[in-house]
Amino acid sequence: MPSITLAINHLKAHDPLLAYVIEFSTPPTLQAHTNYYQALVDSIISQQLSVKAASAIEKRFIHLFDHQFPTPKQILSKDTDTLRAVGLSRPKIRYIQDLAQHILDGTVRFDTIDALTNSEIITELTKVKGIGEWTVHMFLIFCMGRLDVLPVGDLGIKNGIQKLYHIDHLPSADDIQEIARIYKWHPYESVASWYVWQSLNNTPEIAI
Repeated sequence: MPSITLAINHLKAHDPLLAYVIEFSTPPTLQAHTNYYQALVDSIISQQLSVKAASAIEKRFIHLFDHQFPTPKQILSKDTDTLRAVGLSRPKIRYIQDLAQHILDGTVRFDTIDALTNSEIITELTKVKGIGEWTVHMFLIFCMGRLDVLPVGDLGIKNGIQKLYHIDHLPSADDIQEIARIYKWHPYESVASWYVWQSLNNTPEIAI
């Protein structure tokens, strides 16, 4: 995987506004890991919750399975009321169960996912209920450690780009892609996004 230093040098050479942010910000901490299944379950649990609340629910969730993170089959063995008792909402239970079913069916496979392109991974994972493009973008950046992801639907990215590049409206996905093109972010869009978040002092706390 290309180094973060190479990415930083590339961005500083092509984007003077981002170069200023880089100068006064901490480097990205994008540490890839391969615990993909747990990462996605965690991301579903944490949707629209604080990190603290999500962590408390996940601890209770794991406690149901003798303090071991459950397999997809084990998740499907628990009824809705049991899962509700640990603090999971009914929609999140459906989403977690749907992910488990997709894994058991073989329609989501983590043994081959590293060979897929970003677009292919988005297509595969968004087949699961409750997993949208934003979740997959965060998965690609913070779990898989891919450096070429541009999370165009992220509100922090929109706010940061509007402020940093002096845009008079909240930028659309097309606007963000155009900024990335003009300032030659590719193939380091993830690192550029990190610094856009840093410009707001609002790096996302992702539970993956």
